[in-house]
Amino acid sequence: MRSTTTRRAGRYFVACLLMCWGSASWAGAPIVIGTGDASGVYLTVGQAICRLYQQSTGSDCEPLSTGGSLYNANGVRTRDFDFGIVQSDIQYAALQGTAEFYDSGPSPELRALFSLHAEAFTVVATSPGIRRFDDLMGKRVNVGNPGSGHRATLDALLKVKGETESVFTLASELKPEDMTRVMCSGKLDAFFYVVGHPSRAIDNATRRCGAHLVEVSGPDVARLIAETPYYSVTVIPGGTYANTPDDTTTFGVRATLMTRADVSEESVYQLVKSVFEHLDGFRRSHPSLARLTPRGMIDNGLTAPLHPGARRYYEEAGLLPPDTH
Repeated sequence: MRSTTTRRAGRYFVACLLMCWGSASWAGAPIVIGTGDASGVYLTVGQAICRLYQQSTGSDCEPLSTGGSLYNANGVRTRDFDFGIVQSDIQYAALQGTAEFYDSGPSPELRALFSLHAEAFTVVATSPGIRRFDDLMGKRVNVGNPGSGHRATLDALLKVKGETESVFTLASELKPEDMTRVMCSGKLDAFFYVVGHPSRAIDNATRRCGAHLVEVSGPDVARLIAETPYYSVTVIPGGTYANTPDDTTTFGVRATLMTRADVSEESVYQLVKSVFEHLDGFRRSHPSLARLTPRGMIDNGLTAPLHPGARRYYEEAGLLPPDTH
């Protein structure tokens, strides 16, 4: 006869199996959100989303620090986690199986929840002679760590120009938390960063080593915007950072929250509800979120279909008409 301890262990094991099996389908299930590195906006935004989800449902939510958009899109695709913050261009590429996802093919199971802040392709340089993107040819730059959205956006811009990263004398792959230190030491002329503003990393670079923002515009940029559904002109207001008193014109994307079609409708519904019903507090969690509106979060930057759980909340809140299909 088995001991009482053995029987209890067996019952506990069965209970755990049932809980794990059903965790994707019960309301308020624990969730993990792929975010970004410590110096960017994604981690702070993910922490704010998790805080609201925990307060609303009483269940756990982990904002996982990651390498950024590409890492998050792959993590959602491969079911390493169910939610990820990704740039709208990365969301589109993952859904369609283009660009970095060409070899893996389309992922029609990907779904969108809502969009977040606008993200500008931002060029930060130290030399006074670097005023436009084309001034960077032959310079030492940081192109970004593999798996980052800013690396993918840079490559898209270079492609439309008929160039590759070989036009730079140095194309380092530093993470955002390292690039300012290296540039201030004199080993880099510039770095690229797709980020919401204001950004702590860019503020540090402009204050610590006299860096400034660089204009990214012209016929090639206009063609890139015209050919893609996720890029648009973006203006970084003058005075946002030291040494850049005038507006800086560039282009950009939007950050979005992405998941898969097989993720529990109830979990998605509760997550969306927790953010939209506490939107004032959410906007205060980071300056880049200050201008978010419910309509803009549904209309802007969503390049994948809405998840049914998100649509359900938007219909109940009167933000979308009922889906009659």
